[in-house]
Amino acid sequence: MLNHMKKKQKIAVLSVSAGSGHVRAAEAIKATAEKLCPNFEVVHIDVMDLVPPLFKKVYTETYIKIVENHPAFWGYLYHKSDTEKVNSALSKLRVAIERLNTGKLKKVLKEIKPDQVICTHFLPAQLLSRQIFEGKFDRPVWVQVTDFDVHGLWIQPNMAGYFAASEEVAWKMAEKGIKQENIWVTGIPVMPEFCEPHDRDACIAEIGLDPGKATLLLMSGGAGIGNIGALAERLLKTNERYQVIAVAGKNEQLLEALNQLKPKYDDRLLPVGFTDRIDKYMAASDLAVTKSGGLTTSECLVMGLPMIVASPIPGQEERNADYLLENGAALKACDQSAVIWRVDMLLYDRKHLEALKQNTLDLARPEAAQKVLEALAINCM
Repeated sequence: MLNHMKKKQKIAVLSVSAGSGHVRAAEAIKATAEKLCPNFEVVHIDVMDLVPPLFKKVYTETYIKIVENHPAFWGYLYHKSDTEKVNSALSKLRVAIERLNTGKLKKVLKEIKPDQVICTHFLPAQLLSRQIFEGKFDRPVWVQVTDFDVHGLWIQPNMAGYFAASEEVAWKMAEKGIKQENIWVTGIPVMPEFCEPHDRDACIAEIGLDPGKATLLLMSGGAGIGNIGALAERLLKTNERYQVIAVAGKNEQLLEALNQLKPKYDDRLLPVGFTDRIDKYMAASDLAVTKSGGLTTSECLVMGLPMIVASPIPGQEERNADYLLENGAALKACDQSAVIWRVDMLLYDRKHLEALKQNTLDLARPEAAQKVLEALAINCM
């Protein structure tokens, strides 16, 4: 389908860097198009690069601070906004503030002149929905939902179509008023490198770990949320059979703490900062301890990496965790003691671990980005 397109298409993919998942989904679509479809020219735009600094700071940093320090309050906001009426006073105020701060997006889209648009965050979808209604934008706009659930803010009128992570999410979209013919079950796009074969021993050797030890991958999201330094030390103390890859993301303070801890455990601890080759660390690992963001868990599924979901925050992480647990691709741990017990149990019970691994592969959708692009290709025929 992608190789038989006759018409060159320019695609604008709009993300928002509130958390790293929305940006990674956009990058995955772009990278897949560059690899598979020469007739698609994909331009990725982070909407937060086009807004005033104060709005960006409030929009991105406030989210991270609330999630890290007040998860219950975030859960309240998530559920409250999920059922909020479009014409409520709070909704109108939020939309007015967003429109005042995102005017540059309209100018950039005029300059780019895309044939079609994909939104990997609800904010640009909301803004373009209004522009379409007002007759100020006439290109098809698609929405890629990046969780294993769909929040009410993602549902906007005048969209060309929606890409759902699963059949259940597609059903919920229909329940919220989206026409069935406008819903595509694709999965959540991941970068092409996650979909390629990986040799575990080669990855272990490349990153300098011991092939004879069980490898645990600790991840806390691109922003480095969570005290994985303390967890890493407890795991390393518990059993000398373990070695730990601890990913700090962009959290430089956390990375420094991990580097200070490293000499105490010789070569059994590998601190990692922000990296674009997490696939290699996943391939080298037997088990991941992670937050349950939509992108990170989708990457683990494609890599066949079983998960222990650690203290998911109320809201999207909680719903993602439920999906993984219901399908047997992960276990859940509410605190560090529960993480340690489950790690120990799984690494001694290899049969249970292998069952989890098979379930992750059964649930994976490695061709998600390709299916998104196929939908756009069909739309332009």
